[in-house]
Amino acid sequence: MAWVTKNSEETYAPAPPPREYTKQEKAANWWHYHKVGVLVVIVLVVLLSWVLHDTLFRTRPDVEIGYVGAINLPEETVAALEQALVPYCTDLNGDGQVLVELRQFTVDFDADTDTTDPYSQMAGITQLNAELAVDSNFYLFLLQDPAGFEAQCGVLAYLDGTLPPTDGTADWTRTVYRWTDCPTLTGLDLGSYQALGGSTEEGNDSQQLLGTLYLGRRGVWSEEIPAAYTDTAPLWEALTAGAVSTAGEG
Repeated sequence: MAWVTKNSEETYAPAPPPREYTKQEKAANWWHYHKVGVLVVIVLVVLLSWVLHDTLFRTRPDVEIGYVGAINLPEETVAALEQALVPYCTDLNGDGQVLVELRQFTVDFDADTDTTDPYSQMAGITQLNAELAVDSNFYLFLLQDPAGFEAQCGVLAYLDGTLPPTDGTADWTRTVYRWTDCPTLTGLDLGSYQALGGSTEEGNDSQQLLGTLYLGRRGVWSEEIPAAYTDTAPLWEALTAGAVSTAGEG
């Protein structure tokens, strides 16, 4: 075996000192390894801030009404209806103002799978089912398709206050009034709405648009009557005063 020995005359250059990185390089290196964590923290902080703001500072409505239809109502129509219903409500939560809120659920109960967005449909049904929970505040509904709504959800009471059977044999025509059946509703001044494309023609009449809807009230099957059901009773009575149901006719 041959041995390699160091010649006494050989010299080795000392190792170079470690490189000193600039502040910009150090920052770039830190960001490279921590950017995902930072972004996650930022998203969580934004979501938490939004939840806290919504919980602590959002003005709570005194009465909530659900609209269920294949397409959303125009913003102008919704705002006009909410404001027009204020005189029929009271300050139930004691915050010094009366607020009516119309919540829209986009659901097409007669959906054509070739033309309906399945994700939008699923989201609408999920949101609607969540708001039909026992502790929900939604007891008044404006419906585009009351037959489909009752077949899918089965939550409406009959107009005489009795509860329909839950075996799927409920008669939906006994659960709703047409918008045009209700003098209070047809007498509301709701103005016009702006159609797609910016048109404000006289044909864009909010009353005419809402005239195709139906008004129904969710029933209570539990022994304890929820506060939201009692709170919405005066508005239901005011809206249906003098109404004669023609649902199912024509």
